[in-house]
Amino acid sequence: MGTTQLESVPEPKYWHLRTVLTEALDSEFSVGEILPNERDLAARFGVARATLRQALEQLELEGRLQRRRGVGTTVAPPRVGVAVGSEQHAWPGAADDVWQAADCALAVAPASVADALECGQDEPVHIVRRSRVTHGQPVAAELLYIPQSSVPDLSGIDAPSGTARARAVLRELHRMGLEGRESAVELGSARADDAKELDRLPGAPVLVVTTRYLAEGRTVALSVATYRADTCRLTFGDSGGVEIHEDAQRRAS
Repeated sequence: MGTTQLESVPEPKYWHLRTVLTEALDSEFSVGEILPNERDLAARFGVARATLRQALEQLELEGRLQRRRGVGTTVAPPRVGVAVGSEQHAWPGAADDVWQAADCALAVAPASVADALECGQDEPVHIVRRSRVTHGQPVAAELLYIPQSSVPDLSGIDAPSGTARARAVLRELHRMGLEGRESAVELGSARADDAKELDRLPGAPVLVVTTRYLAEGRTVALSVATYRADTCRLTFGDSGGVEIHEDAQRRAS
């Protein structure tokens, strides 16, 4: 058989460097150790700094490295095992929910969210902000969008803002009969607010899990959860749930 065009393309320099760096991480560095600066690393391996940055970004995406504010680039620990969506029919804020509510505000949602919720793009919705911590480190941040029509009795509750308001919104949401939920996962880049909450740099790779909660034949709530891509590895089971398993040997998703 002949050689295809793709087979004839040489391996990119950054990918070869990524392999070399991986071997160096395994043999010379320990978890949490700070790597030398880019100039020294580029000189050691005889590559341009642009090539080095590509290799470092790839290793960060694979969970081998972490870039931290005021610290630099360090060797990452093994991925943390957490469970996501293990119960197919459970509202956010249920008794066994591992998320922690932080705040709630009434504001206009992004246009894409408003379309999913089938509400007016200028119509304010309840936006519940929640976080998730595993083994003492932040692993995810969530924005939960709930239209006012999904919690019509909330006006009588005296909890204007903060954690109390967030919990009140979730309690009212539980009055509806949950019919199901649908989730989608995609790779993204951390926005400034998510990066700060997750102790990452803006633009760091993240996994975005979008979940639609269905009741009364429509989407009554929409969750946008941002997970650290360097921390999580997603696997899908027959139950339809999503789980993240710890695996010290396999770093890449």
